[in-house]
Amino acid sequence: MERYYPVAAVTLLCGLMIFGMALTVARTHSTTGILAPAMTGDPRLERAIRAHCNTIEWLPIFLPAMWLFAIYWSPAWAAGLGLVWLIGRIAYFVGYLSAPLKRYPGFFIQSLTAFVLLLGALGRIIYLWLA
Repeated sequence: MERYYPVAAVTLLCGLMIFGMALTVARTHSTTGILAPAMTGDPRLERAIRAHCNTIEWLPIFLPAMWLFAIYWSPAWAAGLGLVWLIGRIAYFVGYLSAPLKRYPGFFIQSLTAFVLLLGALGRIIYLWLA
């Protein structure tokens, strides 16, 4: 079980990242004067909400892929790729908050990493299944 500690740590860091993004959305609600449940009316608020929601939308792809990659390939590699994914999501969030077009480098990093984990796990599972 100890070999999965790094993957578990990355999973918990994902939770902290989502929490930090939620705090940013709450703070943006407050600074714009647009209080919940309203979600529109200021581009800064709309970008913060959208970037936060986009990140949440990727979690059901990323988390199972990372864990299955760890089980079928390597926990160390899975955790390392998971950290790269986190960095990409943070870059995406920060870029999106400043200007919508600045989100693309972070999106590229996280999507490439997610697909490596997803296709790596799937490929290994199929290979072992058919062997």
